[in-house]
Amino acid sequence: MTLDLDGIALVDHHAHGILRAPPTLDEFRGLFSESTDPRQWPHIATGITYRRAIRELAELFGVEPAEEAVHAYRLATEPREYARRLLAETNTELLLLDDGFPPTDVGTSWDELSEWVGISAHPVLRIESHPLEDVADARERGYVALKTIAAYRGGLDRPAAHVVAALEANEAHPLPVQVHCGFGDADLHLWRSDPSYLKPLVERFRETPFVLLHCYPYVREAGWLAHVYPNVWFDLSLTIPHVSQPAQALREALELAPVSKLLYASDAARTPELYYLAARWWRRALVEVLPELLPEEDAEEAARSILRENALALYRLPDRP
Repeated sequence: MTLDLDGIALVDHHAHGILRAPPTLDEFRGLFSESTDPRQWPHIATGITYRRAIRELAELFGVEPAEEAVHAYRLATEPREYARRLLAETNTELLLLDDGFPPTDVGTSWDELSEWVGISAHPVLRIESHPLEDVADARERGYVALKTIAAYRGGLDRPAAHVVAALEANEAHPLPVQVHCGFGDADLHLWRSDPSYLKPLVERFRETPFVLLHCYPYVREAGWLAHVYPNVWFDLSLTIPHVSQPAQALREALELAPVSKLLYASDAARTPELYYLAARWWRRALVEVLPELLPEEDAEEAARSILRENALALYRLPDRP
């Protein structure tokens, strides 16, 4: 059985704006990693995922499969046109965009990116970037979710008082709360980003939907939480665009978690290539894994749920933006 998932329009429930200034070749390499140290960026060029990305981008652009050729094509293309072309290839119908990164002095705001690429979008409010009064009326101000980077600013084992206060302010009519887990920002202590530490908050705020982001290497832990708690969902954003074996991460995610709890997302940030690569590699992983796990008649339905329907239901979004 071979699934064809290209026709399923994506709801990317967690992503970011992109930088306006074109990168140097070394900066371009750095955009495909979570390292902020320029000494590391030349090493990124030897990575399995980066090399695969260069081949696939070169094929799309019709250039030589070398990073210099891909980078030259990017520099020769107007930034809006470049972003629009890559996003058009993903068949994405809706974006939920973190309004806190990258800063809007160097990157697009959520609504600016929507205009650039011609795709409908809704903002996600980053708790750490806003006062508590903004959290309390976030829904009325057009936000569809909250988000916290507590894992990278202290740890999930000791969430900051501001984060807990924000959850309390959100409790009456709760928006879904996205929580970074696992790898991400370079300044984290990885063990403190284990989503298992969220158990007390998940149990305390029983009516609040928690959405665990990224999760690598704690994919099984996230899957367990989604298996046990009705108010927990998770994704493999950032994971699938970065790991060399995305299908294996997907298998781990579905070992325990219901299909209805897993969401598509790219976590594309700063550079539009990650939108394109995430869409391709997510679909490819689903095509490989779902027929192993489900009967033929159920595999495509499961893929549609993960790529689109689960996010529409969770965030209470209309079927068409």
